Amino acid sequence: MPGMYEEASNRLIVALDFPEQEQAIELAHTLEGRAGYFKVGKELFVSAGPEIVQRLKKTAGVFLDLKFHDIPNTVARAVTASTRLGADMITVHAACGRKALEAAVHASRDAGRQMGVKPPVLLGVTVLTSLDEKTAAEAGIETPLALTVKKRAGLCVQSGLGGIVCSAHEVSDLRHELGPKTLLVTPGIRLAGTDTHDQARVMTPGEAMRQGADYIVVGRTITASDDPVGAADKIISEIQKSIEPPQ
Repeated sequence: MPGMYEEASNRLIVALDFPEQEQAIELAHTLEGRAGYFKVGKELFVSAGPEIVQRLKKTAGVFLDLKFHDIPNTVARAVTASTRLGADMITVHAACGRKALEAAVHASRDAGRQMGVKPPVLLGVTVLTSLDEKTAAEAGIETPLALTVKKRAGLCVQSGLGGIVCSAHEVSDLRHELGPKTLLVTPGIRLAGTDTHDQARVMTPGEAMRQGADYIVVGRTITASDDPVGAADKIISEIQKSIEPPQ
């Protein structure tokens, strides 16, 4: 699958939110060549254990989305262990603060150097895409979501992280604010006309890419589809159209 299709598929991260390891592995094999990364979240990691990262590495990159949020030493140790597992992308929650974020960066670089490999990309989680203004306020976030995202994203970049996880609705502003080098990864992506499930701030694949996203995360639109390959191809087609140079 050469050329623009390959470039477009590399920008797709498929969220393998399954309770069992074999379900995830089976779908990963089905979608091989149609995703740049597979996302391992809390449910799958807790049920399958660290082995799932190493098994998925045989088919694509691994985005380990455990959103580390703890004291600096604990975050650093978790990032070190994740790097040794072979994770290519690792999430750390911006709310853990500058010291923990900087500790994560140092840990990933040290572990990568010791292993003789490129360290993983650390991604700062700003505000969960399941939150809207009302639910964020209930959780104690008193500033508008857009401002909270911007402040947390800036803190992540200043601390040395390579990218940000954010809603596609904040991508355009963050791209302008942070420049072209910071990776922007956007969950909450749905094909037009499909169920938004428990996401509050969603966008289609093409819209997200045109806003400035580098990678999009898609879960149930693919994983719950009767035809996951067909769903993935529709998404890749949208991505491809959005990144093709003008004629």
